Amino acid sequence: MNDSSWGAPQQAGYWGQTRPMPAVPGDPADGGTQDDDPGAARTGGPLFHDGAPQPQTSPHRQPYGTHQQPYGAGPYQQPYEAPQPRPYDPPRTPPAHGTATQNPEPMPDAPQQAPAPQKKSAGRDLSAAIGVGVGLGVVIIASLFVVKAVFVGVIAVAVVVGLWELTKRLEERKGVKAPLVPLAIGGAAMVVAGYVRGAEGAWVAMALTALAVLVWRMTEPPEGYLKDVTAGVFAAFYVPFLATFVAMMLTAGDGPYRVLTFLILTVVSDTGAYAVGWRFGKHKLAPRISPGKTREGLFGAVTFAMAAGALCMQFLIDGGAWWQGLLLGLAVAASATLGDLGESMIKRDLGIKDMGTLLPGHGGIMDRLDSLLPTAPVVWLLMVAFVGSA
Repeated sequence: MNDSSWGAPQQAGYWGQTRPMPAVPGDPADGGTQDDDPGAARTGGPLFHDGAPQPQTSPHRQPYGTHQQPYGAGPYQQPYEAPQPRPYDPPRTPPAHGTATQNPEPMPDAPQQAPAPQKKSAGRDLSAAIGVGVGLGVVIIASLFVVKAVFVGVIAVAVVVGLWELTKRLEERKGVKAPLVPLAIGGAAMVVAGYVRGAEGAWVAMALTALAVLVWRMTEPPEGYLKDVTAGVFAAFYVPFLATFVAMMLTAGDGPYRVLTFLILTVVSDTGAYAVGWRFGKHKLAPRISPGKTREGLFGAVTFAMAAGALCMQFLIDGGAWWQGLLLGLAVAASATLGDLGESMIKRDLGIKDMGTLLPGHGGIMDRLDSLLPTAPVVWLLMVAFVGSA
């Protein structure tokens, strides 16, 4: 069977015949014309010239089916020329014998050194935090055991500064203008009234402070009155009223030791939560409120506070027992954690990390009072229930 049986024209050189070299079109001066025999190869043309090749014009494209050019022939192409270096490329010189090249490529199979694990960061300047904490402790202890009235003054100053931080952040972040003047005066008076007149004096001072906030705000336009006075009453209860219970603890015969127990248990609870949570914390306690707190940290707070409570009630409080200290430590750990979460909730709502910058390594006064304020009434109440108020 041949190609004609499939309806295709016979091609020369298909069945054993020598296939001619395709002709390369060139100009007549090179020994070839367009009328040369296409079946014979010639040695003329630009491929065999010593000089530079002449530009050639590609043949006119013909309609499909009428192309008479032999199979494999095509338009003339320029001979290959090596690319020339760009003018801005710096000259490359090979390195001298025996010298190492710069930036050698690492071996594909060479083992890569694993990066060193990063250490956990505390997130604050620990040296500054420890120094400030020690300084505050010295002031508190000295005023607590020398003259009780001086310690009441320390409480009043802390209350006024805390109110200033809270009202300033509320105005900056939320546009809420809680009246600071009646809050500061009423807050200081509330602490003194609690120390002098007990719980009754504290409640009366609280009511008068709230009334003063309502009246003071009337001197300004009514726009925003409700949110301003609401924030003012909240601030009066949150800072000075809760702090008044510390002053009321001081009125007992062993008052300084009760206050010292209150401070020790709160600080130990916070320290145990921080230490255990930083080292072993994996399960979040309240990720939407405070992502840094863990369940392991809460366990550390409870353990440390119960141990400290048993020791303090046994050796510092008149008529106290170790089992009372266990219950007291458990209650302190719970109230301190809730107070810390409540403060974190406020700061998240305000979009801030700290309430202030007054204490390096700690933030502001309110950042240190967050767990102390809600713990004060709990400790006062349990002390009265265990050993009385005298």
